[in-house]
Amino acid sequence: MKKSLIAVGCFVALLAAGQDKKGGAGDATKGKDVFESNCSVCHNADSTEKKMGPGLKGLFKHDKLANGKKPTEANIKAVINDGGNGMPSYADMLTAEEKNNVIAYLKTL
Repeated sequence: MKKSLIAVGCFVALLAAGQDKKGGAGDATKGKDVFESNCSVCHNADSTEKKMGPGLKGLFKHDKLANGKKPTEANIKAVINDGGNGMPSYADMLTAEEKNNVIAYLKTL
């Protein structure tokens, strides 16, 4: 019985780790805080009007991103990580959890 409980625990831990790497569900409330302290200087959340960067309202409803790619979690996370067009890379500035939280928040816009 103990071995099966340990195996289940390991499986759950691996799933949680894998979910984080793949872009698992984040917390939109926490994501709003991360957005406001890191992204809102350059991006509007309440409109599509450009600040320094594009407005992000309805981002996941758009046909494509500015780079021509479909607005998926993976593609948006790549933009966050890589930056580009004047946007700095946030690969090392935000944790994986913070990125997932921001993406969850962006889905609410």
